[in-house]
Amino acid sequence: MKTSFIKSLLGITLAAALSLFAFGCSVTTNNPNEAPANEPAKVDYPTKAITMIVPYAPGGSTDTYGRMLAVQLEKKLGVPITVNNMSGASGSIGTKFVYDAPADGYTIFFSAETIGTYRTMGTSELSYNDFTPISPVVNDPKVVVVSKNSKYNTIEELLQAIKEKPGKVTMSHSGPGGSGHNQGLILKALGYDVAMTGFDSGNNALLGVLGDQVDFTNANLSSVTSYMTSGDVKVLAIFANDRLEKYPDIPAFTEAMPEAESYLDIPLTPLSMLVKVGTPDEIVQILREEVNASFQEEEWNTFVEGNGADKLYEKYTDEASMKQFYADWESMICWLQYDNGVAKNSPESFNIPRIE
Repeated sequence: MKTSFIKSLLGITLAAALSLFAFGCSVTTNNPNEAPANEPAKVDYPTKAITMIVPYAPGGSTDTYGRMLAVQLEKKLGVPITVNNMSGASGSIGTKFVYDAPADGYTIFFSAETIGTYRTMGTSELSYNDFTPISPVVNDPKVVVVSKNSKYNTIEELLQAIKEKPGKVTMSHSGPGGSGHNQGLILKALGYDVAMTGFDSGNNALLGVLGDQVDFTNANLSSVTSYMTSGDVKVLAIFANDRLEKYPDIPAFTEAMPEAESYLDIPLTPLSMLVKVGTPDEIVQILREEVNASFQEEEWNTFVEGNGADKLYEKYTDEASMKQFYADWESMICWLQYDNGVAKNSPESFNIPRIE
């Protein structure tokens, strides 16, 4: 009896010990290929080529900056990035293509600012809200440009002609709702009525000036530097409150028209890297890290600084500040367009507040 009892006790003790050992192993043993429970699993991205959509024709400002960034980003991600231009309808065709693509990080979007006006202009139902910002990139300064054959040699001469001949001086722009168009609306709001003609890109709007089809355009600085060097254009003003350090001899627009200052407090031509809403957070984070690393490349900085661009990525560094910037931009520009009778739909319909 005593021997049987001792054997039973030993058996129970051994079983308990084995159970504790097994339990202890299940808690402390980790699979080295699995992420800890409190950390997100690592995503294998990218594993194939990426497509960057630029919703404008080749040669314009959006295309030029997009391609330069793609070159830098390829180095960081280690996969090819193919840049596809899908122009038309103020960029909405390319925008819709990105929105219809899978939200997997393999279709990225290098966008101009026009996306912020699609809803009020009646161009598209899409807006900044349908995309996740990787980063605002640059504000490419706008310049008032005439051809070398133009009779206008100063911004004062051009403004005087517009004032004396309302609706007769012609101006080209990249399409309804685009930055050049918005500048025409600012002129109109200030009492200067110009005849505006839309083209399918800023580059083609500039070619309209070079071909003497129109009197002037509001071009992106990066797209005119070569023509400035060759003498094919005359730059009458920087459409901003201040002169550019790189081009100190070109007057700021507000030197001739101080009343425009309040309109020029916000960047008019923000270029941005975006992805479709719903792209996994891990992929968004990888893209942000590698895009920010691309911004440190010497080739990138030489290009940006050489074109006098404003580095928006240094001002808006987290998602909250990025989204606030886009919201403020929409408020100012959408109401400007609506108040001037250009936008079909009231910004109020989309809960876009008016900035007083």
